[in-house]
Amino acid sequence: MNGLINRSIQCFLTDTHGAGLWSRVAVAAGLDFENFEPMLDYDPVLTDRVITAAARLLDRPRETVLEDLGTFLVSHPHLGALRRLLRFGGASFVDFLHSLEELPGRGRLALPDLDLPQMLLLDHSPQDYTLTCRAPLAGAGHVLLGLLRAMADDYGALVWLEHQGAGLDGEVIAIRLLDDSFAAARPFALVQEAG
Repeated sequence: MNGLINRSIQCFLTDTHGAGLWSRVAVAAGLDFENFEPMLDYDPVLTDRVITAAARLLDRPRETVLEDLGTFLVSHPHLGALRRLLRFGGASFVDFLHSLEELPGRGRLALPDLDLPQMLLLDHSPQDYTLTCRAPLAGAGHVLLGLLRAMADDYGALVWLEHQGAGLDGEVIAIRLLDDSFAAARPFALVQEAG
């Protein structure tokens, strides 16, 4: 598993729940180091152990921890580059949905070793979609669910989302677009302001 992904999990736990929790998670997960290095690769088993330890120590379902991670990845001020990468997918939430299949390729343009989940979007109507994602991390669909919720808010869209479980092709998320202009979208610029 890419170190950047693991480092994002570490940052989520540290920024949201404190450095003390991260230290306890690292011990409970059996890590023999304190911090993930973003440019190294790690066995996906380590990532799974970290998520399992965090869920146990937080006394929360694993799925909830993963969904919160997905929301954090889009909404945390220090992760503006990821938000810009995602917003580059289009001017509307529907455009963004249609760009998700291209996201792994766009991510590899920035970081050649980045291994993002493979995604397939199916349109059932202008309001109804299913998104299937395949990733080495069990529960990655829940991360995607949190990310989709945060991106809908970012675009000002009102959506209903449901994780429908895992099948042979991956984890499936049902998406219903209730109102694509429910609220004002957050301001967006491709380049980050200096400061």
